[in-house]
Amino acid sequence: MTSTHIDVSTIDFDALGAWMDGQGLPGGPIGDVAPVLGGTQNVMVRFSRGGRPYILRRPPLRPRRKSNEVLRREARVLAVLRDTAVPAPRLIAAQTSDEPVYYLMEPVDGFNPSTGLPEPHASDPAIRHRMGLEAAVALAELGRVDPERLPGFGRPDGFLERQVPRWTAELESYGKLDGYPGPEIPLLRETAAWLERHRPKSFTPGVMHGDYHFANLMFAHDGPRVAAIVDWEMCTVGDPLLDLGWLLATWPSNAGHVPGLPSEDEIVACYAALTDRDMSAVDWYAVLACFKLGIVLEGTHARACAGKAPKDIGDLLHQTTLDLFARAQTWISR
Repeated sequence: MTSTHIDVSTIDFDALGAWMDGQGLPGGPIGDVAPVLGGTQNVMVRFSRGGRPYILRRPPLRPRRKSNEVLRREARVLAVLRDTAVPAPRLIAAQTSDEPVYYLMEPVDGFNPSTGLPEPHASDPAIRHRMGLEAAVALAELGRVDPERLPGFGRPDGFLERQVPRWTAELESYGKLDGYPGPEIPLLRETAAWLERHRPKSFTPGVMHGDYHFANLMFAHDGPRVAAIVDWEMCTVGDPLLDLGWLLATWPSNAGHVPGLPSEDEIVACYAALTDRDMSAVDWYAVLACFKLGIVLEGTHARACAGKAPKDIGDLLHQTTLDLFARAQTWISR
């Protein structure tokens, strides 16, 4: 889960406790306060009150322009998912009317494999193999959620038609950064043209995670089951098969700590067995995911060229972009 290093004393726990009282949650002193460490986008703090554990999620102390709106969207999504079979953090209560927006959720009883594997996962190859398939199972479950439960969420009409122009324009915008020589990405135009020629003519709208890869999954301690899909900041209503493409595009680079994972074809077969979506263009979604993610990462390279990001990070992500476009060619040539 995304969070940041914070001084927990900057949170007004008296005000939080009063708000919790108004929500009918168990009273008493707030204790066992500790930051949940991780990324850089939002603040998460673990605490307990009235014998119940909580995770508080709120914007950073210096919020980005859309920080509060992102958390409003997250809370709305988690409220819908709360009574489904989708493995997601369970929302307890949310404060979305005033800023800063924040919400409370139950702690996830699970681990992220990017930090290493506990037992029995570390020594059982069958569990590790099944972990990969369970990633597809959890994604298929998300794809079954009725998007009508999130009215006005996203713009599913024309979703696929917008993708290549949207991300091509994003790439072109990097040219405004001084020092960026332009995108030196082999087969960039050819990939865009292939995507436009082979775009599926229709799709069934559904709820998308938007950044579905192994590092955004937490797994149960006692087996291969996905305990929770985390980081819902990019969630929208669109084509859920792009989530599958995203998983394939990043597979298994975001799961390097887990040896013995299933192949991409096994992932696709597992998902296909659990959905009634048209899977005939699955390669197209994998290519689109490579195209989109590659352009997103190239943005950091462009900022690095302009002196606005570390050069070593920019170089690393540029190479990742090249790797993604090369990977796209393997699906195009199939």
